[in-house]
Amino acid sequence: MPKDELTILEREITNCRKCPRLVPYREEVARTKRRAYRDWTYWGKPVPAFGDPKADLVIIGLAPAAHGANRTGRMFTGDCSGDFLYEQLYRAGFSNQPQSKRADDGLVLKGALISAAIRCAPPANKPLPEEIRNCLPYLERELELIRPQAILALGGIALNTYLDLLKQKGLIRSRAGYKFAHGASFSLPGGLPRLFAAYHPSQQNTQTGRLTPAMFARVMRAIRKFLENQKGDVGKESS
Repeated sequence: MPKDELTILEREITNCRKCPRLVPYREEVARTKRRAYRDWTYWGKPVPAFGDPKADLVIIGLAPAAHGANRTGRMFTGDCSGDFLYEQLYRAGFSNQPQSKRADDGLVLKGALISAAIRCAPPANKPLPEEIRNCLPYLERELELIRPQAILALGGIALNTYLDLLKQKGLIRSRAGYKFAHGASFSLPGGLPRLFAAYHPSQQNTQTGRLTPAMFARVMRAIRKFLENQKGDVGKESS
């Protein structure tokens, strides 16, 4: 079953030590900590995907934050980006609660799963191309197990990472025609999931007004409408 295979994959991800730059960085952050979290035991390992094993929507972020997911061990948990994202997922009906503070806070995603281009916190939030390539097989296997109907890429790196995966598998010829823009939506060939794009909910974007709750909510409504239409089409075919 996908859930069992995802559990096996999760174990493989959390034990990964492929990247010689990222392993010492994430572990050093976990040792030194931030003063506000000095009483925490940091996760300090690669962060696996989080969410519904039967998700129709897979959200692809960039990377764990050094004092966010690298601290809590759960995607987008414990930082301002997560505060923004989970509030929006809750409003769109994909989450049972609007906050995500720690891995044992009772949060459950419904119909959505959150993954990332890279699973370790990178220095300055900037992963190297080879580090993204090292993580790509994990994303590939997650998508093969989940088989979502829609993908939401948070930011240009997440979008290009997913497109590079499709190109590597021979499913698209190039990234041409799939340029990142907030609110963009792409129909991909061969029955692939519908691809949506949004600005990453980083503090840099949300505190400057580049990304507002209303802007993100419009993307979530488009995704919800698409998924509801997909279910309606399936119902028509089976009747």
